[in-house]
Amino acid sequence: MEQLPVVLVVDGASEACHSVCQFLTGQYRLLTADTVEQCLIAAMQKPELILLNMALLDDSDISVWQQLKSNPETQNIPVLALVNDDGEGLTMLDSGAADFVCKPIQAVILKARVATHIQLQSQGNKLNFLALHDQLTGLYNRHFLVERAHQSLSKIQRHQTALSIVLLDLDGFRHINDFNGHHVGDLVLQIVSKLLQESFRKEDVVARMGGEEFVILMESGIEEALDKTESVRQLLQNLKPMGLPLTGSFGVVNVNADNLDFSHLMLLADEAVYKAKADGRNCIVCYDQGHYLSQTTH
Repeated sequence: MEQLPVVLVVDGASEACHSVCQFLTGQYRLLTADTVEQCLIAAMQKPELILLNMALLDDSDISVWQQLKSNPETQNIPVLALVNDDGEGLTMLDSGAADFVCKPIQAVILKARVATHIQLQSQGNKLNFLALHDQLTGLYNRHFLVERAHQSLSKIQRHQTALSIVLLDLDGFRHINDFNGHHVGDLVLQIVSKLLQESFRKEDVVARMGGEEFVILMESGIEEALDKTESVRQLLQNLKPMGLPLTGSFGVVNVNADNLDFSHLMLLADEAVYKAKADGRNCIVCYDQGHYLSQTTH
């Protein structure tokens, strides 16, 4: 059953917003909030649109715009302002509203504008997904990985947080493509990607670099990263996607404040994978404190 788009109506106790709820009931799933504080909390549920009655706000509440826009979880939610006249509406557009509707509210105008902005939001979300994800596997792509890596490296510099980089290169994947066809190879990549998504934590960044290479950013220390990587290595070894034998060579890099250059860190991870291949494949090589260490015996 298709889920209804979610609309947050702020100042649900007013006569205007009561009309709004009547006009939109059945077409959308409605959330209501009677105060700015409730609005900010309800917005964390990520509705497709916020309908905000400007009569609710006084001068001290105008910061609701800044709070919505400064929070990554809510900054892209469009706000449709319910205003008294065009002049107030234009002021709200300048403040950050996506659009406005003048009171008294006419059902046909409200429905048209709500539908338009929800459609635009849906299209924007799809474009944003395509920009940040690999189309074959649904994993994050290189662009998102680099962006998130720079954020994580900045956190190390400011707060001395832990970070490990895991690079996986599938062993013998070219053989699978050559002897079974690229359509089978694509299915194998999708199956492996699902395994990686299910194996790592939600807060870890799992990305496909291209071909048969995957990178995982883990905001954890080297011991935890190595334990998780060994678990994934074993799962991959036993996966047998499409009935085909498949293993992976892993390079794990412990990141510290002495080296925060992501390009150089990826070179270190790549070198670790190269050594894992040389060690017989289906194993892990770790780079830590200037040394490469083999972690797996098989």
